[in-house]
Amino acid sequence: MSGSDLTPAVRDALAGLLLALADDELVIGYWDSEWTGIAPLLEEDVAMSSLATDEIGHARAFYTLFGDLTGREPDAVAYDRGPEDVRHAHLVDHPRTDWAFSIARRWLYDTADAVRLEVLATSAYAPLAELVAKVRREERYHLLHADSWLRRLAHGDAVAREHLERAWAALVDDGPTVFAPLPGEAALVDARILPESMDALARRWIASTDAVAVELRLSRPGPSTPGSRARGRLDHSDDFRWLWSEITSVRRLDPAASW
Repeated sequence: MSGSDLTPAVRDALAGLLLALADDELVIGYWDSEWTGIAPLLEEDVAMSSLATDEIGHARAFYTLFGDLTGREPDAVAYDRGPEDVRHAHLVDHPRTDWAFSIARRWLYDTADAVRLEVLATSAYAPLAELVAKVRREERYHLLHADSWLRRLAHGDAVAREHLERAWAALVDDGPTVFAPLPGEAALVDARILPESMDALARRWIASTDAVAVELRLSRPGPSTPGSRARGRLDHSDDFRWLWSEITSVRRLDPAASW
């Protein structure tokens, strides 16, 4: 399936899906880029910088696909919208905080994203399926990195464990917001562009997360309903508004510049 095969309703719904994917990657990429130069180990300066660069690159790829579909210029979509128009999941709305917080968030996000990308790799919309196949190859290493650190902190000393438990408790119930209902989602499912509903993906993710939480003696994720996830892409904090001002600062210096 290509863009010319889409009805207007399906095209609009697909545009919303692509924007959600791109905004998630952009926001978590910029939050994690803040660890450059201040990570707890020199190797992690390099690792987190690389992860952040990957995420921002993935965001650009999804914005480009959005632009191909809608005719809008990708950089304008990424950098010219106001903060209230960015549609990232609430999980990535929180500030960087400490290392345990960033690791817990990255693990929750990367596991949720893995569930989402696995399904989208079979999308009937060929450009999306092809892009996701490429993205998954890099995201696999992101998850390995986050999982290694999550376990290291969980089995670490009392201080490390305390920081992780506090971060996990603050974040785990925001994990399902990655699967917030999308406008026109039923049309995407019917067209097999989104082969499974976000509700089904959320249930699958919660089951896998629950198993790890039990293993590592962390709080288990609460129940997820479409209603509890609905705020996930609409409710933005002052922390994100600060980040948005940082993300867009260079663009706002010269909006007419070629990026």
